Amino acid sequence: MPLFFVVGAVSQYAGAAVGVTLFETTAPSTVAWLRAAGAAVVLLAWRRPWRRRWTRPELGAAAMFGIVTLAMNVAFYESIARIPLGTAVAIEFTGPVAVAVLGSRRPLDYGAAMLVAAGVYLLAGPQTGVHGAGVAFALLAAALWAGYILLGKRVADAGAGVDSLAVGMGVAAVLSAPVLLGVQGVIDASVLIEARTWLLGAGVGVLSSAIPYALDQPVLARVGRARFALLLALLPATAAVVGAVALAQRPDRAEIAGIALVMAALVVSARAVRRGGGLDGTIEP
Repeated sequence: MPLFFVVGAVSQYAGAAVGVTLFETTAPSTVAWLRAAGAAVVLLAWRRPWRRRWTRPELGAAAMFGIVTLAMNVAFYESIARIPLGTAVAIEFTGPVAVAVLGSRRPLDYGAAMLVAAGVYLLAGPQTGVHGAGVAFALLAAALWAGYILLGKRVADAGAGVDSLAVGMGVAAVLSAPVLLGVQGVIDASVLIEARTWLLGAGVGVLSSAIPYALDQPVLARVGRARFALLLALLPATAAVVGAVALAQRPDRAEIAGIALVMAALVVSARAVRRGGGLDGTIEP
């Protein structure tokens, strides 16, 4: 089962790497919308949530869940358009660690917070030439990821986690289309009539959302929340490797040390999960 997690993680960041290749012609926010739209189509076809009887509060929660998820993806793609993939993913983990600290207030979680703060400092602080806007977008994505976790717990407790995501992504893609596609229209509308844009965008949605979510469910059910939280520590390293192989983004020593500190923070938080607190068992969206 951990192998499923690794495959899902590689798929997720391979999709992000495909998204980066689209940045030459397409705005990052448009790529994020294409990911959401592609994921919505696949998830709706897979889950067929219309078979479920929905209440208005459930639909409202699902819609908000999808909107926050799309906003987070927009911030993440704006980030990786400016800073390396591994760096952005490591900084983004500030969000889940913050949720862990605020949710449990255990010494282990405070230790994790100190480690992740040191890691983010090494990733964004002492280096010269770091793109400030890229770091800011990664931190915004982290804050939105924290919101995603809180909303995700709410919909999961209602027993409709993936169904809510499918509905929410569909709602978010429809509501945001005039704005996000409108921005692309102002920049360069011609890319919206190119088959390459839609095919690669659909590929990003499948690789970065549909496949990881499909693999995430059996892994979480089989290994449990505590071990799943420990597996999350693999994600920053996975993103760094994918960035190095697919995008030729070679991290320097400070970046490697920063990523290692964030991974250590996630391991510490995973130990807190075993003691009744810590990270929520959810893969990055």
